[in-house]
Amino acid sequence: MNRLKDSTSPYLLQHADNPVDWYPWGDEALSRAKAEDKPILLSIGYSACHWCHVMAHESFEDPAIAALMNRDFVCIKVDREERPDLDEIYMQATLMFTRGNGGWPMTVFLTPDGRPFHAGTYYPKTEGRGMPSFPRVMAAVIDAYRNRRHEVEDIASQVAEGLQSSGLVSNGTDDALNPALLEAAYRGMIGNFDPVNGGLSRGRPKFPGPMNLEFVLRSYIHTGNAQALEAVTFSLRKMAQGGIYDQIGGGFHRYSVDERWLVPHFEKMLYDNAQLSRLYLHTWLATGNEFFQRIAVETYDYILREMTSPEGGFYSSTDADSEHEEGKFFVWTPDEIHAVLTPEEASAALAYWGVSDRGNFEGRNILHVPVQEETVAAKLDIDVPTLRARIASARQKLYAAREQRVHPGRDEKILTSWNGLMLASLAEAARFLQRDDYRQAAIRNAEFLLSRLRREGRLLHSYKDGDARYNGYLEDYANLIDGLLELYQATFETRYYSEAQTLAEAVLAHFAASEGGFYDTSDDHETLIARPRNLQDNATPSGNSMMAKVLVKLAAYSGEAHYEEAARGVLRPLVAAMQEYPTAFGEALNAADLLIRGIKEVAIIGDPADAATQALLAVVNSGFRPNMILALSPQDVEDTATPLLLAYRSRVDGKPAAYVCEHFVCQRPVTEPEALQKALG
Repeated sequence: MNRLKDSTSPYLLQHADNPVDWYPWGDEALSRAKAEDKPILLSIGYSACHWCHVMAHESFEDPAIAALMNRDFVCIKVDREERPDLDEIYMQATLMFTRGNGGWPMTVFLTPDGRPFHAGTYYPKTEGRGMPSFPRVMAAVIDAYRNRRHEVEDIASQVAEGLQSSGLVSNGTDDALNPALLEAAYRGMIGNFDPVNGGLSRGRPKFPGPMNLEFVLRSYIHTGNAQALEAVTFSLRKMAQGGIYDQIGGGFHRYSVDERWLVPHFEKMLYDNAQLSRLYLHTWLATGNEFFQRIAVETYDYILREMTSPEGGFYSSTDADSEHEEGKFFVWTPDEIHAVLTPEEASAALAYWGVSDRGNFEGRNILHVPVQEETVAAKLDIDVPTLRARIASARQKLYAAREQRVHPGRDEKILTSWNGLMLASLAEAARFLQRDDYRQAAIRNAEFLLSRLRREGRLLHSYKDGDARYNGYLEDYANLIDGLLELYQATFETRYYSEAQTLAEAVLAHFAASEGGFYDTSDDHETLIARPRNLQDNATPSGNSMMAKVLVKLAAYSGEAHYEEAARGVLRPLVAAMQEYPTAFGEALNAADLLIRGIKEVAIIGDPADAATQALLAVVNSGFRPNMILALSPQDVEDTATPLLLAYRSRVDGKPAAYVCEHFVCQRPVTEPEALQKALG
């Protein structure tokens, strides 16, 4: 086995028995490259990446190709999920070389000091589809390195210089953070709405884009714009009825390769399911429609059933492939369905999920919901409740049968950043759905993260098999703070708020950039050729966007002006970009929405077990109120309180009372649910 054998990353361990002499990223590999004056071949991927597996099988497992790699290069393999800093730096370089066509596997050729001079993504073993073969690419690279070294050095220096730029988009002002910005961004997003298939993009592939849909949903809440609500509800229905949603087990696949949400890349990522479950929950709160609640609950149940470690952490992903075939675990033939179900259930299942002898994916069927259940019931000459009962029974039986298949590989590393996203969603679900099992799972997760992924007050990024590694990144802190604030509102345990505030102070001390905003790495991180600073939201929120959002909330809880000023430091430079390219800044716009439209601060004084207190909480927890924070104390509070929002609050005439404030300026306290509803608006 090669040097990857001591890794904790499942992705790196998948390559530990390659004939390639792989190194993990570190001083040993870089020192050897310098000592032998060899270029570095850096390969970056992740466990659930289909084309990463293809390149591994074609090339990295081939002894002849491995011999070329070992002879001419020092070869380094990186899991992008473990090292988002390296992924960000070298993806930016790859985009420079490929004119914006990045992706994974990422293949980057570096000078011994780590500067890139050529890059691409997947290279096939042999020439084809207009792509050069991997051996041909390596031969051209090593020829340039040996025979045109001055050109290589010039390219590497230019790329490194470009990577070291600050990443700021423009100089903005506080005046530009105004409602006109939000309106312009909304118009930009809604202009891309697909009225046929849903989603805020047209054509293919189709990515869900939960942050952008969340912003559109917020726009509806603030303006009452029916177009905004229709865009969100239509899109979420289309997704949940498509093959991108696992109709049997719950949860969402990564994205759809077509424009109809039918054929997914079958990997499932924790971060997608964290964000989408939260969006479906919010849409249920906004509409009261139980369809959206059902999809959220099925997604939570999938995470707790299949993606939760015994210690309470959430696993990262599952592969697209099983038995070397993409999607094999998830697809069905009519005969397989008939073998499991009663005739009545089978006829309902075939019609409801659009199953045919021809199939819709390589001769088999991706289950989806092509027509409304009323149409299916009429076709079968049964009523809708009967159809629903048969589908519910069929789903259970098909799930049990599917469990007997060979499962896709599961990446069981636990990432603080992605766990923070799931924690926030699950804590909100516990609060709004009144699910104690969700509350207990959220508490277990938070306690796990705070105990096993923190050392000397600082977060770590990745955990597996008892081993926590890598300095925490900005996204780890920002997402966990968000999760802890939501958990505080679900439990009113003061500790979770205090931990969030402590982590925020660590960010301000170790990640802040002098010109405003934050770096992705701390000031005591490993020295790399550039200090990454990602300002755009991608599949997950950028650390800067999420940090801006939680800082605005912390300012509302604490009255500390430096939190709000730090949030403004993130958002001011992004004003022009948020207007022109809103779909790249969905979470930043959600943060800007909090800052511009303001936050209602609700403080309740009363025992949560008291029926009168519960009546007040029922009002606060009804409907979607994205610009509201909640604090509660069971006793009257004097001048000191955690959070400070509770200071100087007390019952009124012995009754539980609610205080509704903005910027710590409060309305008269109320004791009746109707009065609280009016105060909230």
